[in-house]
Amino acid sequence: MTALFTRSAASLISLVSIAVFASSARANPAAPICSRDLAPQIEAIVNRPNFARSRFGVLVQTLRSRQTLFSRDADRFFIPASNVKILTTAAALQRLGSNYRIRTSVYGIESPNGWRVRLVGRGDPSFSDRQLQDLAQQLKQRGIQRISELIVEDSYFGREALNPDWAVGDIPETYAVPVSSLILNENSLNFRLVPQALGQPLKVVWDDPIEGSFWRIENRSRTVDAKAEESIAVGRDLSQPILKIGGQLRVGSAPASYGIAVPNPGERFLRKFVRSLNAAGIAVTRSSVSEQPASSNGSEIAKIDSPPLSELLKQANQFSNNLYAEVLLRTLGAQNSNSTERTVLEQSITSLITELSKLGTAKTEIVLSDGSGLSRQNWTTPTALVQILEAILRQPNGNDFRESLSIAGMSGTLQSRFQNSPARGITRAKTGTLTGVTALSGYIDPPNYESIAFSIMINQAPDSAPVQRNAIDEIVELLARLRSC
Repeated sequence: MTALFTRSAASLISLVSIAVFASSARANPAAPICSRDLAPQIEAIVNRPNFARSRFGVLVQTLRSRQTLFSRDADRFFIPASNVKILTTAAALQRLGSNYRIRTSVYGIESPNGWRVRLVGRGDPSFSDRQLQDLAQQLKQRGIQRISELIVEDSYFGREALNPDWAVGDIPETYAVPVSSLILNENSLNFRLVPQALGQPLKVVWDDPIEGSFWRIENRSRTVDAKAEESIAVGRDLSQPILKIGGQLRVGSAPASYGIAVPNPGERFLRKFVRSLNAAGIAVTRSSVSEQPASSNGSEIAKIDSPPLSELLKQANQFSNNLYAEVLLRTLGAQNSNSTERTVLEQSITSLITELSKLGTAKTEIVLSDGSGLSRQNWTTPTALVQILEAILRQPNGNDFRESLSIAGMSGTLQSRFQNSPARGITRAKTGTLTGVTALSGYIDPPNYESIAFSIMINQAPDSAPVQRNAIDEIVELLARLRSC
């Protein structure tokens, strides 16, 4: 339930050393290699003594001829971490199309005592304060001055906003926010911890002071002298807005920025919507959150549409945004949910696997618990990932999928990797990281060879994530140097 943050000279030196080593090791890329020499060079990497207890799953195939250049345990199950997002976004694109948008609707019925208004959220992950203000202005432009009853409906994704397979320690984190139908500012709240006088607790400064006032703070932090080591622990009650802070920062040091997952996103959405309406000159007599859909909403009197799906995919894949991926998963289930006996999440996973089977992937190749990869109950094979990567490119919207992936050395979660590398700029891929798990799957366009789809997953690794990533990056750099011989 806590996140540990440490600032120390030793840690900084260690990170810099790793970065310098990785950069220098790739500063002079080797000459091109023949495809027949690829397998022994990959084997030399995965068979290093420090990987003796690790599991590698690798599949490398050419896109045009579908020739297998290398395979290692490609049909065995691995925990894919955020490579699950490849499956989620491919299924969403296949089902919904690139131009699909998530709509937040406001319905209204005029009465003698004022308007009865119902806002229906459908899980737009991009919805922010600006959109709330936009809705309030739309209602003002319709001449609405008084709302006798305001209801915000939080039912589209059902009641299971938190995945039961997520680790308890992840729940307060901004990467594991509730996946609700009413989403605002990615269901998180940011704050800074500011050192005070020596011996005093750190001051909590909320980005949104009004919303911060709804939180209780258990502050066991302190300000220490300039020579002391700094460390901060931030946690949250599992179900209540109680912020827990421990640790220490040096006197006069820079504030430390944090975010925390909001435990009750529907209530916060309602509070901020009421404030936006009041600011627009609209009075609200009574307001509430409902988890039940209405039988009749009246006419749609205001609306906000999300960016198109092609843009939402980029947030999920390039920046590995878990909330965006989970919303796309649940959107599949909400649209196809015909059974009252199953949760939206369960129906969503069934819908996702059905969509992927249409792309040629056997249902037995995929076992999923979520759409983001945060759960350790997700299992798939390198074969399944490469099949999806190949199949989605053959679809009319395939290029939108490809462009949603990070570019090596240039964008997203790969921006800081593959610098001074032959893979830079010619590799598009999705990263994945959990403790003991590292993955990278995507495409590479070698200048002297045909385009390639690949999937590399490491499980049960005792080494640190940077060591695992370096091994994967070495394999990808071999692919970048391929030539026909």
